[in-house]
Amino acid sequence: MASMSHLIAKPAPAATFPLSLPRTSSGFRPRRVTVQRVSCASPRGERYELDARKHDRRDVLLGLGALGASATATLASARRAGADPVATPDISSCGQANLPVSANVLTCCPPPSSALPVDFILPDATSLPLRTRPAAHSVTTDYVAKFNAGIAAMKALPADDPRSFAAQASVHCAYCDGSYSPEGFPGVELQVHNSWLFFPFHRCYLYFFERILGSLIGDPGFAVPFWNWDAPDGMRMPAMYADRSSQLFDPRRDSRHAPPKLINLDYNANVREPRFTYKQQVDHNLRVMYRQMVSLSPTPSLFFGSAYRAGDDPNQGPGPVESIPHGPVHIWCGDPNQPDGEDMGNFYSAGFDPLFYAHHANIDRMWSVWKGLDVRRHTDLTDPDWLDASFLLYDETPKLVRIRVRDVLDTDRLRYRYQDVPLHWTAARPTVTAGTRRADSFLAPAAQAAPAAARKAGEFPITLDEATIVTVKRPVAGKRSKAEKDSKEEVLVIDGIEVDRDVAAKFDVFVNTEDHGAVGSGGRELAGSFVNVPHRHGHGHGHAKKGRGIKTKLRLALNEQLEDLEAEGDESVVVTLVPRQGKGRVKIGGVKIELMH
Repeated sequence: MASMSHLIAKPAPAATFPLSLPRTSSGFRPRRVTVQRVSCASPRGERYELDARKHDRRDVLLGLGALGASATATLASARRAGADPVATPDISSCGQANLPVSANVLTCCPPPSSALPVDFILPDATSLPLRTRPAAHSVTTDYVAKFNAGIAAMKALPADDPRSFAAQASVHCAYCDGSYSPEGFPGVELQVHNSWLFFPFHRCYLYFFERILGSLIGDPGFAVPFWNWDAPDGMRMPAMYADRSSQLFDPRRDSRHAPPKLINLDYNANVREPRFTYKQQVDHNLRVMYRQMVSLSPTPSLFFGSAYRAGDDPNQGPGPVESIPHGPVHIWCGDPNQPDGEDMGNFYSAGFDPLFYAHHANIDRMWSVWKGLDVRRHTDLTDPDWLDASFLLYDETPKLVRIRVRDVLDTDRLRYRYQDVPLHWTAARPTVTAGTRRADSFLAPAAQAAPAAARKAGEFPITLDEATIVTVKRPVAGKRSKAEKDSKEEVLVIDGIEVDRDVAAKFDVFVNTEDHGAVGSGGRELAGSFVNVPHRHGHGHGHAKKGRGIKTKLRLALNEQLEDLEAEGDESVVVTLVPRQGKGRVKIGGVKIELMH
């Protein structure tokens, strides 16, 4: 039976995954784009005629998309008038990713399909049991044995079987590292991170992974576990993943973080970890969770992340949970002795660690939990460009399936739920620490030293190589009423963030702090953080010629923070940007405050 390391070290060669269309000299693959919208490998039907008299706006844009990204950019403003959902990629045009030299995989491309995809159909409730995904720290010995058997069965399949562990891991790499372009927009990278696609893509991906695993062990009722890192009992790496004899073990992890080490949900890889007691670390994590899930997530548009539509540049802006805890958990698990933080510390390799799926099960659970915190305000997005966005994934048969975001909004209809566990962090609202010079459980280790220095920002854009202060004018005059705050959120926007994709980067954002060095992650003055988990990108579609960097933004809700800091009547706030990781590698285009629904 093949081990995971065997599959990583000896993947199927690139030739196993043939690309059906030749490249042009510019790096693009010519494609036929049909009158009927198709989303699969095999082109069919007539060519588009770029004639507005015969085709609607969508058809014309798709045809221009086939000519390259520059053509679609020309009509960006026209597309905005009636934008479109990000459509399924043509998997036959999967490009070779620009993987690190140290990479133990040769391609990010999952096996191709000779058949057209089928549209997803919700499972029949009478024939498929309702699965309960358990908290990983609470499972039985029998469950662990069955889970091991399922992962072993996936690893034993050849890499060109789309159900295999290797092929499933490559799916994440392909969708996250630039191997695909959206349907109709060759030359434009498809990216499922840093936007409103983050939650639904990973839900779809994990859903089919779970169905494949259950099918291989003959148990359609089997449910994958979730790593309950948001609760005190689950804040260690689950024991079943730390057993070196287990199929769930991955040697490319940070050995310093093996059990019984408590996780730090706001982990800074290049900063000396705080010497917290057990209780202090737990309380710190709970306050981080409250900030990300409650303070920074008051509305759907903020929780899910920025809108990302067909033809857009990717990385429009992450939601709070994607930044933290999602990013720091990835990096906390990755092996710092590997050249690129493999496995969990880099998106291209993350799927090769079985722990990845438990991590993302809890991320998926956060979507369900968030909706239950406030059933009036915490609703799914209703924008049709989100609801109609789609992905191509293999099911357990294995068939290539086109699944849309609107298909996965209700987990009961997908026939799974999560074990009910306490939400300790809902009562962990952060506290104000500015001005205090005492060392309590939420002060950073340097709190008793001299106040941390910070420079005033010059003209933007700036390179964030040291702590930087900027005074930002608020868009409102005076204190707002509760009705006004319920209607519109004040949002701090850190705009024009630029960073190389393969750089692990993190910076913290403080508001009205006298000394950012005296404010720990549980302090109310910490408004939020930006985190970039390294991910390489593909050259196959030509978009790599634009450079190795991403350009994105960070949005941080301020209503609750301004209330706690007694700053609701102030004309402006003082924002401090503090680099934690990737110092000097991040640029900032500007800082402003906007009112958003």
